[in-house]
Amino acid sequence: MLKIYLIRHSRTFGNSLKRYIGVTDEPLCEEGIALLQNREYPKAEKLYVSPMLRCRQTAEIVYPGQEYEIVPLLSETNFGVFENKNADELSGTKEYQAWIDSNATMEIPGGESLANFQKRCVRGFEEVVGKCLEDGISSAAFVVHGGTIMAIMDAYAVPHRNFYEYSTANGCGYVVTIDNTKDGIIFSTANPLIYE
Repeated sequence: MLKIYLIRHSRTFGNSLKRYIGVTDEPLCEEGIALLQNREYPKAEKLYVSPMLRCRQTAEIVYPGQEYEIVPLLSETNFGVFENKNADELSGTKEYQAWIDSNATMEIPGGESLANFQKRCVRGFEEVVGKCLEDGISSAAFVVHGGTIMAIMDAYAVPHRNFYEYSTANGCGYVVTIDNTKDGIIFSTANPLIYE
């Protein structure tokens, strides 16, 4: 059995403005650093992190001194022409309206589609989980992005909910338990990891 902690990176300046931050490699803001102080996160044998600075900084605060492995496949969505803009700034543009009308599933001009993003995240997650199970690891933490967590939960959580229902606040996430079965990855339990 493998326990996994899916942790969303802490807040950035772009997050505070509700911007679409995917490939923009911005650091945590002061508020984001403060958000992590005095929180006790579960200990993990292995630590896996998106290559983005905000995730690496979060991992270094939450798991000080612990070595981590960078997993590029677990990066956030490439928001293309929407990158580093928010809904108010994009309102009225035909590309953004078409994307909203598709329930955010169509390919973003210059970016990714939801389906391709989800496949990438699931591939990265399965590769890492496979290694953990082979090596007999009992706990692992993933410090990644909100979208990455949503993609993973959408693929494996039971009972299944809508992709967007797995949204989580900065510095929060989910605790999931994976049974090592021949049927592939199954989340036998999935509970929110929430800090007030």
